[in-house]
Amino acid sequence: MKKIGVLTSGGDAPGMNACIRAIVRYGISRKLEVVGIRGGYRGILAKDIVKLGSRSVANIIHRGGTILETARCDEMKTEQGIRKANETLQSEGIEGLITIGGDGTFRGAVALAEAGDVKLIGVPGTIDNDVYGTDYTIGFDTAINTALGAIDKIRDTAGSLQRPFFVEVMGKTRGFIALEVGIAGGAEEILIPELPTKIEQLSLDISRSFKKGKKSSIVIVAEGDDAGGAFSIAQQVWERLGLEYRICVLGHVQRGGCPTARDRVLASKLGAAAVDALLEGKAGYMVGEFKGDITLTALRETWEKRKDLDSNSLRLIKALSG
Repeated sequence: MKKIGVLTSGGDAPGMNACIRAIVRYGISRKLEVVGIRGGYRGILAKDIVKLGSRSVANIIHRGGTILETARCDEMKTEQGIRKANETLQSEGIEGLITIGGDGTFRGAVALAEAGDVKLIGVPGTIDNDVYGTDYTIGFDTAINTALGAIDKIRDTAGSLQRPFFVEVMGKTRGFIALEVGIAGGAEEILIPELPTKIEQLSLDISRSFKKGKKSSIVIVAEGDDAGGAFSIAQQVWERLGLEYRICVLGHVQRGGCPTARDRVLASKLGAAAVDALLEGKAGYMVGEFKGDITLTALRETWEKRKDLDSNSLRLIKALSG
């Protein structure tokens, strides 16, 4: 193998740049030519491809976002789009492609691999941490620390005003961010898509906490919670308790910012591992880290199998909220 490409796709995540840097510099150290594809899969179709060297990725390890940019591409969901993408990769002499992203990115990679000869390796880059086959995804640690910083500040105000605050964090289908942020931030309640939200019980718990003398009540809500998100839940609680409340939706602030040391190290390790996998003739896998070891998981399994939340963390929620 002489030439490989790298792209970022789907939602951006802090640490993607660190991963790009590792792929480029490690690839060059292994005598590979490395090119970057800008704008995700759309960049393949547009032939927006640039050669990357060691200087191209200088001083990006600390930057959020992705220098290659990212986009969603509906054309890649069609047979014609897949065929066109493979033709472009072949014409550019790209023998291996590393895709950084989440399950949508990996679905596109599998489609490309099944329709052509380019070897595909995925790297998990998503703040949601919902990809099967790795303990942590690139960007997750930064996202929870960003959210935690906001929640620490909100608690100061919540204590002064003596009102419940409902803080909505990202997580349309999974509650990894809400669970870790809630435990680290000392939240009284954590509402996640994996567990049904019982408004009556939630209202009772909030009422009891104030009666016990608590000055504040922080409720962390994953945006995909089954009760409709922070606005709906807060209104339903108000209808039962009559307590004034405040809502804070953290939104896309969780995607930005300088990646933490943990994300930079993980991104660097996985980027190098992806290059090694290609050179070893591996294809159709995602590189991940499981219990400290670098692992390979079939790309299909990353979305066909469900990653479980930590059951011990789930049990901690009520025990630590008193």
